[in-house]
Amino acid sequence: MGVSGTGKTTVATELAEHFGWRFIEGDSLHPAANIAKMSAGVPLDDDDRQPWLEVLGRLLAFHHADGISSVLTCSALKRSYRDVLRAGVPDGSVFFVHLAAPFELLLQRMESREHFMPPSLLQSQFDTLEPLRADEAGEVFDVSEPVEDVVRSVVDVVSR
Repeated sequence: MGVSGTGKTTVATELAEHFGWRFIEGDSLHPAANIAKMSAGVPLDDDDRQPWLEVLGRLLAFHHADGISSVLTCSALKRSYRDVLRAGVPDGSVFFVHLAAPFELLLQRMESREHFMPPSLLQSQFDTLEPLRADEAGEVFDVSEPVEDVVRSVVDVVSR
């Protein structure tokens, strides 16, 4: 989880490979209307996100029911969004890896890549972000560090 530019796809791909888990790229499951809206520089609202989050939550539940561990990329900015993601699986079976870095660093990253999410929307994500609460399984990881170090730190925590 995390705002745009934190390297969710990069880190998740490495984690899925390391653990031999299924990788689910949340961005690839956005409906066309959401992508068009973000591409136009308009932030998504809760009504835009809800159906997308429900699809992601159903995928997690489907894989869990089949005994398949998954790594899912999703901004999961609000507690209510995270609740939708974990709704179909047993308590404690979802661990959130919150990737975080200073705004300026993420803005630089976003300005140097091609993605449907324009850098102009980064502030709206920071404004929406609700940090993990004490009752949510997860941890924050600083992605200012090299990606190899971030992945190693996540592996260490998830392997406990």
